[in-house]
Amino acid sequence: MSEQRQVLNKQNMNMGGGLPLEADGTDLEGLRRNIQQLMDIEAIKQLKHAYFRCIDTANLEELATLFHDDVLVHFIGGHYEWKVEGRQAYLDNIQHAFTNVSVGHHNGHQPEIEILSATEARGIWYLADHMWILANQHHTTGTALYWDSYEKVDGKWLIRETRYERLYEINTQLAQNPELSSHYLGVHGTKPGAR
Repeated sequence: MSEQRQVLNKQNMNMGGGLPLEADGTDLEGLRRNIQQLMDIEAIKQLKHAYFRCIDTANLEELATLFHDDVLVHFIGGHYEWKVEGRQAYLDNIQHAFTNVSVGHHNGHQPEIEILSATEARGIWYLADHMWILANQHHTTGTALYWDSYEKVDGKWLIRETRYERLYEINTQLAQNPELSSHYLGVHGTKPGAR
């Protein structure tokens, strides 16, 4: 991976211009706006948590409902850079990663969410993950920072753009696969090569 890496700060991750998180006066309309803003932040947290759950369970049908039609995805890892535009293109690609010969474990933590308007928001998430590709006896682990933009469409928050860059990544060729006493994707993951 190139040594030419951007600084991962709020400015470079397009954050820092959201509505203030403070009480908006004492009138009922101000209180309603404050409560709506908190509800929107919670809805965005639930959206991103659903994203991690859906990828680790290969639930592509539900995953599709979390993205805007014109989503932009751009992920930079230790030895890869993956960029795709459009919900269907994303789904067509992601199904090949979460197969019945893989195990995924992705956790998003420490959200920093800012509301820009009634229909626009941005967020930063800290990722910690493990990914085993059993067919190749390969394990990847590490952390990354996600930065997303969200759009509220017909009353529902959707992921409009999602990016991440790895903070660190460790790739290990395993002498043997781990012994799994439970393997959800072994039953519900897509079959390699299936469409």
